[in-house]
Amino acid sequence: MRAVFLDRDGVLIEDVDLLTQTAQVRPLPGVAAALQRLKAAGFLLIVVSNQTVVARGLSTEREVEEINREVARRLAEQGAPPLDAFYFCPHHPKATLVAYRKDCDCRKPRPGMLRQAAADFNIVLSASFMVGDRITDVAAGAAAGCRTVLTQTGQHATPAIETSEPLDPSLRPDWTCANLTAAAEWILAQ
Repeated sequence: MRAVFLDRDGVLIEDVDLLTQTAQVRPLPGVAAALQRLKAAGFLLIVVSNQTVVARGLSTEREVEEINREVARRLAEQGAPPLDAFYFCPHHPKATLVAYRKDCDCRKPRPGMLRQAAADFNIVLSASFMVGDRITDVAAGAAAGCRTVLTQTGQHATPAIETSEPLDPSLRPDWTCANLTAAAEWILAQ
């Protein structure tokens, strides 16, 4: 199986910084059609997202799952196919809530969520793609062995998130583009 791994905030929906309520979910333009094209080409569509709102005590894991269901529902209303899975990391190395304060393998830029999805769905990572709006998404995809796409629809120009180890300053995505529509076009041309 092949997959397109998708960051949630800034790729599928508007990045509102600390999204904690379903009312804040606003799909980005063209996302539903792009997902439809990728699904029609045989890709699994898997969302992989860091959710530090849990580590900060702003949301529970259950509330993040509710928001993920709302993302899927709103995209479906616009004609998107069902998303195959949502994976999220609730951890942060300096979490407010001690239970979530850990240096885990699932927090991007580490590839744990992608590797778990690969095991769960029998995905060939070298035939798959990671699409994100931050260099840490690119780093996670590269570490997992995927080709990577950086979209310019979210936090692409902001400093990298806090990481346990420094990011490789030479790291570059395989493709940089305006949005998920352009990312899908590039992926489908590969």
